[in-house]
Amino acid sequence: MSTKLFDLSGKTALITGATHGLGMAMAIGLGKAGATLIINGASSQKKLNNALAEYKALGLKAHAYLFDVTDEKQVIENIAKIEKEVGQIDILVNNAGIIKRTPLEDMEVVDFEQVIKVDLVSPFIVSKHVVKGMIARKEGKIINICSMMTELGRNTVGAYAAAKGGLKMLTKNMATEWAKHNIQVNGIGPGYFATSQTAPIRVDGHPFNDFIVGRTPAGRWGDPDDLQGAAIFLSAKASNFVNGQIIYVDGGILATIGKPSNES
Repeated sequence: MSTKLFDLSGKTALITGATHGLGMAMAIGLGKAGATLIINGASSQKKLNNALAEYKALGLKAHAYLFDVTDEKQVIENIAKIEKEVGQIDILVNNAGIIKRTPLEDMEVVDFEQVIKVDLVSPFIVSKHVVKGMIARKEGKIINICSMMTELGRNTVGAYAAAKGGLKMLTKNMATEWAKHNIQVNGIGPGYFATSQTAPIRVDGHPFNDFIVGRTPAGRWGDPDDLQGAAIFLSAKASNFVNGQIIYVDGGILATIGKPSNES
């Protein structure tokens, strides 16, 4: 099989929320496959600059733009700026997201709405304005980052689960409307990954660590680099007839009902 099926040379990828964690891991994968990276962040210019330095230290072609993906005016302005300064956007990865862990009966409406706005509305806003160029060129790839909570519920993450469940259906509807323009829209649903945020609970004997390791058929937390293959595949020619799908990179969690705690 030709490696050209997975070659992203000459392509430009916009990855939202790619200053750290899983977004950065996926962006690095796309960069190593040859893509020029457009890194987005919203929290601070310093954090964005530090992330950009990390990409460049790896020898990757990268540019950074600070804007809020929930603000349509900022999105429009920055997409125009990117297209003028860097070039057309061939690949869009809607990765920016937040989570607020609060029982639903205690959650403030404003907090629920914020999670929906960042995790569900922002992929619509960014895709809406990036896809116009893709439609004109009759080519493009959009990847929406979903979650285990796209399929499963869990205590205290009701707003997040509602947003990520909605993102699955938004992905399918984007694919339905834009496939005729040779645009593929798919999702990636990460399982439980070893990141700086999960470090405090990834220790032997911690109840949640033991639960995740026991619940995952692979018997481990995911490494952020485990997401790179799926991201490259969905960004490349290899996935040209794959549309409206969610690929779960979860070590097999969704494949099983689980096992009793005393079963090896």
